[in-house]
Amino acid sequence: MKFIIDAQLPYQMSLFIRQKGFDVIHTNDLPDKERTTDDYIRIISQAENRIVVTKDSDFIDSFYLKSVPAKLFIITTGNIRNRQLFYLLEKNWERIIEMLDIYNLVEMSNTSIIGY
Repeated sequence: MKFIIDAQLPYQMSLFIRQKGFDVIHTNDLPDKERTTDDYIRIISQAENRIVVTKDSDFIDSFYLKSVPAKLFIITTGNIRNRQLFYLLEKNWERIIEMLDIYNLVEMSNTSIIGY
Protein backbone atom coordinates (compact mmCIF):
# COMPACT_ATOMS: atom_id res chain seq x y z
CA MET A 1 0.00 0.00 0.00
CA LYS A 2 1.25 3.46 -0.94
CA PHE A 3 -0.08 6.82 0.21
CA ILE A 4 -0.04 10.49 -0.76
CA ILE A 5 -0.99 13.00 1.94
CA ASP A 6 -2.67 16.29 1.11
CA ALA A 7 -1.28 19.62 2.37
CA GLN A 8 -3.83 20.34 5.09
CA LEU A 9 -2.63 17.32 7.06
CA PRO A 10 0.60 17.57 9.05
CA TYR A 11 3.88 16.40 7.55
CA GLN A 12 4.39 14.27 10.67
CA MET A 13 1.58 12.05 9.39
CA SER A 14 3.89 10.90 6.59
CA LEU A 15 6.51 10.01 9.20
CA PHE A 16 3.89 8.06 11.18
CA ILE A 17 2.80 6.07 8.12
CA ARG A 18 6.41 5.47 7.05
CA GLN A 19 7.19 4.10 10.53
CA LYS A 20 4.34 1.64 10.02
CA GLY A 21 6.24 0.31 6.99
CA PHE A 22 4.40 1.98 4.13
CA ASP A 23 5.54 4.01 1.15
CA VAL A 24 4.24 7.56 1.63
CA ILE A 25 4.75 11.04 0.24
CA HIS A 26 3.38 14.32 1.55
CA THR A 27 2.68 17.31 -0.67
CA ASN A 28 5.63 18.99 1.09
CA ASP A 29 7.83 16.40 -0.64
CA LEU A 30 6.65 17.63 -4.06
CA PRO A 31 8.05 20.61 -6.02
CA ASP A 32 5.06 22.89 -5.31
CA LYS A 33 4.81 21.77 -1.66
CA GLU A 34 1.62 23.09 0.00
CA ARG A 35 0.59 24.69 -3.30
CA THR A 36 0.31 21.30 -5.00
CA THR A 37 -3.05 21.22 -6.75
CA ASP A 38 -5.70 18.62 -6.13
CA ASP A 39 -5.48 17.66 -9.82
CA TYR A 40 -1.75 16.97 -9.48
CA ILE A 41 -2.40 14.86 -6.38
CA ARG A 42 -4.98 12.88 -8.37
CA ILE A 43 -2.48 12.38 -11.21
CA ILE A 44 0.18 11.08 -8.84
CA SER A 45 -2.32 8.84 -7.06
CA GLN A 46 -3.33 7.26 -10.37
CA ALA A 47 0.17 7.01 -11.85
CA GLU A 48 1.74 5.53 -8.70
CA ASN A 49 -1.29 3.65 -7.34
CA ARG A 50 -1.35 5.75 -4.15
CA ILE A 51 -4.18 6.17 -1.66
CA VAL A 52 -5.02 9.84 -1.17
CA VAL A 53 -5.15 10.86 2.49
CA THR A 54 -7.01 14.14 2.94
CA LYS A 55 -9.54 16.25 4.81
CA ASP A 56 -10.67 17.90 1.55
CA SER A 57 -14.22 16.96 0.53
CA ASP A 58 -13.42 17.89 -3.10
CA PHE A 59 -11.73 14.49 -3.36
CA ILE A 60 -15.00 12.78 -2.43
CA ASP A 61 -16.69 14.51 -5.36
CA SER A 62 -14.04 13.38 -7.85
CA PHE A 63 -14.01 9.90 -6.30
CA TYR A 64 -17.74 9.45 -6.92
CA LEU A 65 -17.96 11.33 -10.22
CA LYS A 66 -14.75 10.17 -11.92
CA SER A 67 -13.45 7.28 -9.73
CA VAL A 68 -10.32 9.38 -9.16
CA PRO A 69 -8.53 8.76 -6.92
CA ALA A 70 -9.09 5.02 -7.03
CA LYS A 71 -8.70 4.84 -3.23
CA LEU A 72 -9.36 7.55 -0.69
CA PHE A 73 -8.82 7.84 3.06
CA ILE A 74 -10.77 10.88 4.21
CA ILE A 75 -10.38 12.30 7.69
CA THR A 76 -13.52 14.04 8.95
CA THR A 77 -12.49 14.90 12.48
CA GLY A 78 -12.85 18.63 11.99
CA ASN A 79 -10.19 20.85 13.51
CA ILE A 80 -8.48 18.83 16.20
CA ARG A 81 -5.01 19.03 17.66
CA ASN A 82 -2.31 16.95 15.98
CA ARG A 83 -1.91 15.00 19.21
CA GLN A 84 -5.58 13.93 19.00
CA LEU A 85 -5.22 13.06 15.33
CA PHE A 86 -2.20 10.86 16.00
CA TYR A 87 -3.98 9.22 18.93
CA LEU A 88 -6.86 8.27 16.60
CA LEU A 89 -4.46 7.02 13.94
CA GLU A 90 -2.42 4.93 16.38
CA LYS A 91 -5.52 3.50 18.02
CA ASN A 92 -7.17 2.58 14.72
CA TRP A 93 -4.29 1.99 12.28
CA GLU A 94 -4.73 -1.78 11.90
CA ARG A 95 -8.45 -1.37 11.27
CA ILE A 96 -7.82 1.44 8.77
CA ILE A 97 -5.42 -0.76 6.80
CA GLU A 98 -7.84 -3.71 6.89
CA MET A 99 -10.63 -1.47 5.62
CA LEU A 100 -8.47 0.01 2.85
CA ASP A 101 -7.90 -3.57 1.65
CA ILE A 102 -11.67 -4.03 1.35
CA TYR A 103 -13.08 -0.59 0.50
CA ASN A 104 -12.05 2.12 -1.93
CA LEU A 105 -13.23 4.90 0.39
CA VAL A 106 -12.53 4.87 4.11
CA GLU A 107 -13.63 7.69 6.40
CA MET A 108 -12.28 8.29 9.89
CA SER A 109 -14.17 10.62 12.21
CA ASN A 110 -13.65 11.29 15.89
CA THR A 111 -15.86 8.34 16.78
CA SER A 112 -15.88 5.86 13.91
CA ILE A 113 -14.25 4.37 10.84
CA ILE A 114 -16.54 3.63 7.94
CA GLY A 115 -15.84 1.91 4.63
CA TYR A 116 -17.73 2.68 1.44
